[in-house]
Amino acid sequence: MTGLGSPVVDEHWVCVFRGRRNWVRATEIWVDDFGTEKGVVRSGLMTARLVFQLIRIELRVPEYGWTTQKVFHLMNFIVNGVRAIVFGFHAEVFQLTPKVLIWVLLDLPGILFFSTYTLLVLFWAEIYHQASSSALSSARSLPTDKLRIVYMSVNGGVYFIQVCIWLYLWIDDNSVVEFIGKIFIAVVSFLAALGFLLYGGRLFVMLRRFPIESKGRRKKLHEVGSVTAICFTCFLVRCFVDVLSAFDTDASLDVLDHPVLNLIYYMLVEILPSALVLYILRKLPPKRVSAQYHPIR
Repeated sequence: MTGLGSPVVDEHWVCVFRGRRNWVRATEIWVDDFGTEKGVVRSGLMTARLVFQLIRIELRVPEYGWTTQKVFHLMNFIVNGVRAIVFGFHAEVFQLTPKVLIWVLLDLPGILFFSTYTLLVLFWAEIYHQASSSALSSARSLPTDKLRIVYMSVNGGVYFIQVCIWLYLWIDDNSVVEFIGKIFIAVVSFLAALGFLLYGGRLFVMLRRFPIESKGRRKKLHEVGSVTAICFTCFLVRCFVDVLSAFDTDASLDVLDHPVLNLIYYMLVEILPSALVLYILRKLPPKRVSAQYHPIR
C-alpha cells in the first residue's frame, strides 16, 4: 500500500511542516531583531561613553581649545553615532531609493573610522619626528605642519574619490562601479594598517631604545604597542573582508539577510577595537601646560 495514506495522517503532517516552517521563520526574525538591537545598544553605549569622556577632558583643560585628544573623541562619537543609526534602522536602510543612499550609509561610517584613527597615526608621527629632530638635526626631521598637510591631503583625496564613486552610482548603478568601490575601501583600510605599522612600530622601537628606564616609559611602550597591534589587525581584517566581498557577493555582510553576522563583524573590527583603544588612552591630560600636549591649529 505504498504511496497511499490516510487523509487524517496527511493533514497531520501538513500541519507539522507548516508549524515548523512558521517556527523557523519566527526564529529568524527574532535573531535578526536581536542582532540589530545588540548593535544599537553597543554603539549607543560607546557614544554615551565618548560624550562623557569628552566633557571630562573639556572640564579638565578648557583653555587648550580643540586638542588632538578632543578631536579624536569627537570623531569616535560621530562614527559610533552613525553606526548606531544604521543598526537601528537596518531594514529601512536597504529600502532607501535611490540605491546609492544605501551605499552612502553603509560606507560613510567606515570612511569616518579611517579618518579618526589616522588622526592617531598623525599624532604619533608628530611625536616621532619631533623626537628625531631633537636627537639628530632639525633638517632631517619632517616638520609638523607638513605632516598635517599630508594627513589632510590623504583624507581629502579619500573623500573626493568616494564621493565620485557615489555620484557615478547615482547616475549609473552597475556592478563594475560597486566592485571598484569595494576595492577602494579595501585599499583605504590597507593604508591605515600600513600607517599604524610604520609609525606605531617606529615609535615603539624608539621608546625601547630610550636610555632612561622608568615607569612612564614602560607604560608608553605598552600603550603604543597595544594600540598598534589592535588597529593594525582591525584594518587588515577590514581590508581582507572588503576584498573578499568584492570578488564574492555571497560573502558580503552589508546585506539585509545578515544582520547578526553584520553585528559580529563590526563588533570585531570597529566597536571592540574602539573600546579597547579608548580604554588604553583613557588618561586625562594634565592640568598644567605640558610640552607634549599641543592644541590643533
